[in-house]
Amino acid sequence: MSDWLLSRRVLPWLVTLATFLLWEGLVHAFSIQSFILPPPSLVASTLAAQWEPIFEHSLQTLMTTLVGLALAVGFGVGLGLAVGASERVYSGLYPLLVAFNSIPKVALVPILVIWFGIGTVPAILTAFLISFFPIVVNIATGLATVEPELNDLMRSLGANRLTVLQKVGLPRTLPYFFAALKVAVTLAFVGSVISETVAANAGVGYMMMVAGSRFEVPLVFAGLVVVGAMGIVLYQIFEWLERRLTFWAARG
Repeated sequence: MSDWLLSRRVLPWLVTLATFLLWEGLVHAFSIQSFILPPPSLVASTLAAQWEPIFEHSLQTLMTTLVGLALAVGFGVGLGLAVGASERVYSGLYPLLVAFNSIPKVALVPILVIWFGIGTVPAILTAFLISFFPIVVNIATGLATVEPELNDLMRSLGANRLTVLQKVGLPRTLPYFFAALKVAVTLAFVGSVISETVAANAGVGYMMMVAGSRFEVPLVFAGLVVVGAMGIVLYQIFEWLERRLTFWAARG
């Protein structure tokens, strides 16, 4: 078995299995009650017994996360290109973006509820608001760090500013974009679940809130496991796309 196959395919599963076994052993060794910390076996049985409502709530959370992430990508790429390509836009908007990103997004959920009501829209907007900033920063960084020699070379060949952006700037930002996308997808799930726990009538966050009020802690952990699994799947999809589209940027 090659070292690459061991590190990329086998090792993550071994570490995950060891973590769950350690968790199971500690719960039984210290006789921890299930309403405090359920063992993985009980979480798995809860997933199997209540798979239908968990599946329905998971689809809702996945939908709100993907829509919010799509909005973050569209808005973040456009704003990132503007910030990275123009020193004036950078000077004018970057302090405002940093200040906005410093605001805890959970504090904005009640405002979103007042504006849009309880439901899906606040969850989508929270996912968008919490995940667009890494995309803006990375796109702007990738565009701003293009070597001046490349710009001078393209200009000497008669390329205008738009051509330089298309031929040099956009390809240069691709590795930065995928790096931001893999961070943004995890943040988008955080935003969706936070909003669902505060003001929603569907979704994993809502399910966990209701289960917690009933002391159904295994169901709460089942929701956490499902959200983590969805995050891993989307992360792997984006990593696969990154390897296919930015293979030229990889070293080694």
